[in-house]
Amino acid sequence: MTKQVFSTTWGGRPLSVEIGQLAKQANGAVLVRYGDTVVLSAAVASKEAKDTDFFPLTINYEEKMYAVGKIPGGFIKREGRPSTDATLTARLIDRPIRPMFAEGFRNEVQVTNIVMSVDQDCSPAMAAMLGSSLALSISDIPFDGPIAGVDVGRVNGEYVLNPTVEQNEASDIHLTVAGTAQAINMVESGAKEVSEADMLGALLFGHEAIQELVAFQKEVVAAVGKPKMEITLLQVDEQVKKAIYDEFYPTMKTAVMTEEKLAREDEIAKVKEIVKEAYAEKALALADDEASKLTKEVKQIAEDLEKDVVRELITIDKIRPDGRQLDEIRALSSEVGLLPRVHGSGLFTRGQTQALSTCTLAPLGEHQIIDGLGVEESKRFIHHYNFPQFSVGSTGRAGSPGRREIGHGALGERALAQIIPDETDFPYTIRLVAEVLESNGSSSQASICAGTLALMDAGVPIKAPVAGIAMGLVSDGENYTILTDIQGLEDHLGDMDFKVAGTKDGITALQMDIKIQGITEQILREALAQAKKARMEILEELTATIDQPRAELSQYAPKIEMIQIDPAKIKDVIGKGGDTINGIIEETGVKIDIDQDGKVSIASADAEMIKKAIKIIEDLTKEVKVGEVYLGKVVRVEKFGAFVNLIKGKDGLVHISQLANERVANVEDVVKLGDEVLVKVTEIDKQGRVNLSRKAMLTDEKADEKK
Repeated sequence: MTKQVFSTTWGGRPLSVEIGQLAKQANGAVLVRYGDTVVLSAAVASKEAKDTDFFPLTINYEEKMYAVGKIPGGFIKREGRPSTDATLTARLIDRPIRPMFAEGFRNEVQVTNIVMSVDQDCSPAMAAMLGSSLALSISDIPFDGPIAGVDVGRVNGEYVLNPTVEQNEASDIHLTVAGTAQAINMVESGAKEVSEADMLGALLFGHEAIQELVAFQKEVVAAVGKPKMEITLLQVDEQVKKAIYDEFYPTMKTAVMTEEKLAREDEIAKVKEIVKEAYAEKALALADDEASKLTKEVKQIAEDLEKDVVRELITIDKIRPDGRQLDEIRALSSEVGLLPRVHGSGLFTRGQTQALSTCTLAPLGEHQIIDGLGVEESKRFIHHYNFPQFSVGSTGRAGSPGRREIGHGALGERALAQIIPDETDFPYTIRLVAEVLESNGSSSQASICAGTLALMDAGVPIKAPVAGIAMGLVSDGENYTILTDIQGLEDHLGDMDFKVAGTKDGITALQMDIKIQGITEQILREALAQAKKARMEILEELTATIDQPRAELSQYAPKIEMIQIDPAKIKDVIGKGGDTINGIIEETGVKIDIDQDGKVSIASADAEMIKKAIKIIEDLTKEVKVGEVYLGKVVRVEKFGAFVNLIKGKDGLVHISQLANERVANVEDVVKLGDEVLVKVTEIDKQGRVNLSRKAMLTDEKADEKK
């Protein structure tokens, strides 16, 4: 196949896709060029279905440092495990693609995106999402796409498609939205307290651009697409399914309506076990292959039975498993100051979901360094999320965070970053860590609520408290029900996980994942309105516990002050080989961080030592000016005059003629080494030499006496 190129424009910048030259052994491969951003996307699938009870889809997003002209940091000097941004981008692409495969499809599918060149104004993540969709669409893999994703910003009240770096800095909305030509099926957003109406407007604006990009992909598929492979979907015997449903549906319904989570799980498990036992004897009478097939089918039917009971109760009967109203939040409680030695702590509980968040304050120099493909090189606000297995009453893997934990941590960080004070007002690096202690639905939103409590307990002057809530959806096509504060069962067996966080004035973060192929504008509108009502209720609980940040920081938190110096004077503070700054640190015991723009932060547990360090730095960087008066020390005596130290590192000369009103024959007749003298700056020459006068001060004193 010879190379074919298809071109269009996207957000006012050139977009082209090249097919047929690279990665020809993949089922489908596309080279996407968006501006100067270049991403290779390749899709492959196994020929046979895997023996699993889930769809084995893997999306990879590989950042190559050569794409931005960098060599990777560290000793190895090659790319290693994916960065946080790469992991989040892989999740971002996976979420809208996964619902586009048929129920029961079990062939393994892997899509790899390699970022080869980056134009910072042309998002490689969005190029990779487009490439992933198109590689699947033109391949023989049975993908029910295309899908597309776009970034949306808002600058000066106007929505902007795929904003540039400069536009992003001025934008109050940072939205990624994906979907099909018919509907939206994935949302990820941060925002500066924008209204529900404005966020909905951004979503609809983004969907219009998605429709154009899907139409472009369909043109490409019509030209080069392969016929789809024949596949075998995992299906169960309908007669067996009907028999099980007829016999066990009422029993499962009773089990599902058990109010308490662990008790409900036990009751549901018992029903499933009864179903399996009822068919165990029938399996014994069959050949091995047939017996194995029947056992797997019965297990799957039992799972489907639970799902269908839950969905019918919610959509038809409007009954939730735990008996709550559709818009009812579970019992709320919150507490601060649980941990005596941490800088701030907050505990938030919503039903059987509980998160404990801790806040740690540190000097600005302890910010996180980011070695990635973006323009951001560091950040001073960090939010981490941990999900131990005991939170759901089970055993399991322990170790480094997985994709889910990284994603939930990033969502919390996005929601809370909007209310973090500027470093000039609060010169600290801030780290929040959320420990999920119980989980039964949306622990990520609980971590946001706990994070708000911890920040205020630590005395961080946040702009406003933030609360988060998760909404759900169960739809059977004609009927749909939106649920407030979904629990684990409703999330697992429902169609939507719609998370909204914000202050009383607006949204700061939004995330949506769905298992169906899209949702309508009406559902979005209703979900946003219902989420706002719930958010206000949770904010009332948080502010009843602590209504504003503490006036004083913890006694265990470092004290930090910030001063501004002339950037040209940075070298004077650092000194040759760092001698000067190391001397200040040794003398005072403080920690000093200096930015290239001249911002200096000084941190210590001892406030007096901070003041001492500031005085030294101010003396080192102070500009001596003509007309200023100093009480200085004589540091050198010559025949022609005396050198007087005005401030640290700056001496001036008092010529012998300027020592006294009368004629002076010998300098030491007036001043000696070590004397303190009052002098006035009379001149600074072109070479920076400072001339002083003692006589001028004597003259001024006589003039004052006459008055």
